[in-house]
Amino acid sequence: MNSADVVVVGAGVFGSWIAYLLRKTGRSVTLLEAQSPGHARASSGGETRIIRMSYGPHELYTRFAIRSMQLWQDLDQQTSEKIFYRTGVLLLSHDDDPYALATAATLKRLNVHCEHLSRSDLGYRYPQFEFGSINWGLIEPDSGVIAARRAVKATFEIALKAGVIAYRGVATPVSSVGLPNGLTTTDNETIQADTYVFACGPWLPALFPEILSKLLYPTRQEVFFFGAPPGDNRFAPPNLPTNIIFGGEAYCVPDLDGRGVKMGMDHHGQRIDPDNDDRIPSIKNLHRARLILSTRFPALRGAPLLESRVCQYTNTSNGDFLVDRHPKHSNIWLVGGGSGHGFKHGPAVADYFISQLDGRVPAEPQLTLATKNTVQQRTIY
Repeated sequence: MNSADVVVVGAGVFGSWIAYLLRKTGRSVTLLEAQSPGHARASSGGETRIIRMSYGPHELYTRFAIRSMQLWQDLDQQTSEKIFYRTGVLLLSHDDDPYALATAATLKRLNVHCEHLSRSDLGYRYPQFEFGSINWGLIEPDSGVIAARRAVKATFEIALKAGVIAYRGVATPVSSVGLPNGLTTTDNETIQADTYVFACGPWLPALFPEILSKLLYPTRQEVFFFGAPPGDNRFAPPNLPTNIIFGGEAYCVPDLDGRGVKMGMDHHGQRIDPDNDDRIPSIKNLHRARLILSTRFPALRGAPLLESRVCQYTNTSNGDFLVDRHPKHSNIWLVGGGSGHGFKHGPAVADYFISQLDGRVPAEPQLTLATKNTVQQRTIY
């Protein structure tokens, strides 16, 4: 039997950062992962994730992103792997989009470096882009892209160097008189702790069906990588930033390391079983991605598909994260609900969790279990 101050279940972006920052407080930490960090079924796997500060009126997430950027860049300096790409993030809008206007106001209030671009500015800077009915944009020049799989592995590795103990296996709670009394792994190892943190992404609803099966909704999400013409650098940084159209339900990452231009379908897909469902992208979404690509970038019409991927979002009702205690067991914490935008916030979520565990600051109501409901009405992007 092994014991620790804290056991963290799940070595994705939330779990690995929680384990690492907990260890830095002096606690003994055990990290349990069923597969491996950044594995193919994980929400934290894949090649890239966007990091941006823009969140409309939702200042909490802008503050989280600012803090996370600091820690991601620190990690980038500590590892031989490149994990942060400063591509800039271009956010595009129509005239009176309230979310875009609120974004501009929040960035100004928090002194985030950004620039307002008129329609003529956009056309001059990015001639490869067909802006259609877009009227204006915001560019965050210091934002960009995190290399997801490499970043999670790097976080996991620095956690181990800091003294976190890692096990590979599936956690099964052990109960005694109705209270959690440890975890058993698939090799029959029992691990006990004062505190248990479950940061299992799309597996959380299955682990805690009585409270989460209707509050967390895992969906399949498809991304496609298209090849730019040989010798054409218009679709790679610095010529093309990462770009998002407010309300467009698709995002684009420029060609990084020769992987191709990434088109991600941001609208919620069908429900997914992360263990048993095949990861075969649909022809329908491929056609949709091609249409969006060719509409935004006419020179990429007919571009070859280089690769594709199916991952998942773990959605709360409106896109707010979940960081709260189990309602029946005060020593169990539930951390998840990344809702498609959680990756960038991994370091800040870990910071926030530790502040809650230590009782240092009041809880953010929007991150509590009590504010989650069963009706999907996304408001956080």
